[in-house]
Amino acid sequence: MSQKNHVYQSISRAVKDQGVTTMFGLMGDANLFMVDSFVRDFEGRFIPAAHEGSTILMALAYAHVSGTVGVATVTHGPGLTNCTTALTEAARGLVPLVILAGDTPIDNPRHLQSIDQRSLVNATGAGFEQLRTPATACKDVARAFYRAQVERRPIVLNMPADFMWEEAEYEKHVLDVFTAPGGVAEGDILDDAVGMIASAKRPLILAGAGAIGARDQLVRLADRLEAPLATTLKAKGLFNDHAYNIDIFGTLSTPVAYELIALSDCIICFGTSLHDFTTDRGKLMKSTRIVQIDVDPAAIGGGMHPDVALVADAGLTAETIVYWMDEAEIPASGFTRELDADTLTTHPAGSAKESDGYVNYVHALERLEEALPKDRLLVTDGGRFMTEVWCRLSVPNPQSFVCTVNFGSIGLGLQEAVGAGIAAPDRPVVLFSGDGGFMMGGINEFNTAVRLGLDLIVIIANDSAYGAEHIQFVDREMDPSLTEFHWPSFVDVAKSLGGDGFEVRSKEELEKALEALKNRKGPYLIELRLDPLDVPRMRI
Repeated sequence: MSQKNHVYQSISRAVKDQGVTTMFGLMGDANLFMVDSFVRDFEGRFIPAAHEGSTILMALAYAHVSGTVGVATVTHGPGLTNCTTALTEAARGLVPLVILAGDTPIDNPRHLQSIDQRSLVNATGAGFEQLRTPATACKDVARAFYRAQVERRPIVLNMPADFMWEEAEYEKHVLDVFTAPGGVAEGDILDDAVGMIASAKRPLILAGAGAIGARDQLVRLADRLEAPLATTLKAKGLFNDHAYNIDIFGTLSTPVAYELIALSDCIICFGTSLHDFTTDRGKLMKSTRIVQIDVDPAAIGGGMHPDVALVADAGLTAETIVYWMDEAEIPASGFTRELDADTLTTHPAGSAKESDGYVNYVHALERLEEALPKDRLLVTDGGRFMTEVWCRLSVPNPQSFVCTVNFGSIGLGLQEAVGAGIAAPDRPVVLFSGDGGFMMGGINEFNTAVRLGLDLIVIIANDSAYGAEHIQFVDREMDPSLTEFHWPSFVDVAKSLGGDGFEVRSKEELEKALEALKNRKGPYLIELRLDPLDVPRMRI
């Protein structure tokens, strides 16, 4: 039975009807009553951020860790313009989000905060859904959630502020999304793929983010072929317990794994777009046959051009290949019998240099890998420090790893760490950030983590510089001083914001920080003071 509600109540109720229990946001004129109704009338949880862009990033990480649609809300004008980088990050990451964005009143085109919000949203790659009339509010909310799931991107629902106190009939609308596996490859193209794989002497299986749900089927295929397994960065941890897991494929590979990839004569790629970093700008695939499988036709040929392409579900395709290999009694390749499993994932030792007043970065990472909680969620911000973290810090599985790499921005990490912590409140969150990234975005939300009582460990790689730019000046024998900064003590900042921390300038101080970490009672920050001339180069 339908009943009359104010539109702001209808929107909050419709969001609840989609199964949403948590909403990230920052309130303003156009969304405050909707947020209040979500909390008071429908017992939803509202996580207030300090900056509008943070709400999108928190919802992004929440969606990744929880496997649900993330929800955020902001107000109109500058409330939405503050979200452009975050929306782009989410859109390029193919993350399903719904953003409930207020808009200025339709009857006041000269409103101070009026802007063409549709054009702004479209420029980020996110989708735009207009709340058409008070009477269609419930249907418009349902449509936004449907689109977020099937289009795998953020959808901004544009809500005019002058609708909020209008009355309209409420009627529940939920558009079910068909989530069964996609199609199975068949016909001549499948025959070509199976033939190519069957004839390979040194096959290798590569899994990307689009194949995370097919882990067991890919392992069975690897075992049947006697092929090693690799992942892209976003699928890091997928094959942790497999003897012939070579970990990350591409510029982040170990030297042994990189050589092994170069020896492969057929790489079977599931759910990966094969971009430049994965393929080392094509060098790793030059003389190798490529079979690419993806449910998204747009992913095929987006990086490397494959020899055979199958628009199909990863798991079902892996099962089909195993079936036909068995039917034809094709022997295993024997490739893994040639490999020393103990050397596949061992990265080379770093520099042993110890500068006065600085801790050695690689040594610090190796100790942190040993000492940090094993059930951690790992989040990384952007910066030159990050590739060593990706290579030397482990994660339990891909869902426990959040990397802010989709748009090449720094300053997004702490916000996503908050969202990850809300999605998995019983697990510790470890964030690695550079000094510049923390100043840009981390300070905004560190206190949010304190207010929420999150078990958050923040590691600041502080080389007192914008490192990616610093190294370019150094390489050209130019003065890098314009890239160098004298920041405040990040430990003092953490304490002033309600957390705790420890500054590290030596191996001895690192051990003290790790000991103190065991007794943390809330967000805890470890500031690694690094020599800007001795930070390892990015592996890209």
